[in-house]
Order: sequence, then C-alpha cells, then structure tokens
Amino acid sequence: IHDIHFLQDIKHQMNNCTLIGDRGYLSTQVQTDLFNYANIKLDTPMRNNQKNYQKQKYIFRKSRKRIETLFSQLCDQFKIRNNYAKSFNGFKTRVLSKITALTFIQFVNVFVFSRKMNRLKIELI
Repeated sequence: IHDIHFLQDIKHQMNNCTLIGDRGYLSTQVQTDLFNYANIKLDTPMRNNQKNYQKQKYIFRKSRKRIETLFSQLCDQFKIRNNYAKSFNGFKTRVLSKITALTFIQFVNVFVFSRKMNRLKIELI
C-alpha cells in the first residue's frame, strides 16, 4: 500500500492545516482534493527538473530532515523493522518499547547532558 492512500483517511480527521510530504505526493489531483475537501495544504518539494521550480521553504526542509532522521534511526539503530512477535500484543509491546527507549535517550540528551536531541550513538559516560 502506498502512503498516498493514507491521505484519504486523514482528510476526514484534520482540516485547516498544512501537511509536509515528500515527492511521492506531487499529484496535483490529490493536493486539490485535500484542499477542496478539508482546506488541507499539502506542501511537497518540487523536482529539480519541474517547470517553475522553487525550493521548499527552509522551515519545511528542516522539519522533514528531522522526521527522516528519526525514522532512519528507528530502522537502523532500534531495528524497528525486525520484529519477531508472535501476537499483535507482542508486536505492540515491542514497538512501544523501542519508541519509549528512543524518547528516553532524547530526554537524557537534552535535559541531563545538554546535547542535541537526536545524537543517539554517543555513550552516556
């Protein structure tokens, strides 16, 4: 299932907001549908070879980078894709424990060691 199908569900739950998407959401039809139905503006970066190319706003690029970094850390360091649970409750518990561990490390980095939040590979000592 492509992520773009998720937007059909989200338009019933949100309105009057801006969503940040990647280049997979460039469809003008989808963007127009979201805006007409729920006043949702879908902001996606343009491809370099598109007509009237404009760079995405800095604040959106910065937010997207942080989100992509977080997903990458969950996949690489916390092995969130490797889940050998036998039941759905086991699956939920494992995913929740990995997200909780990530959140705890971020908290310790910011409030105990005064480091950047997403620097996860630094030893605690």
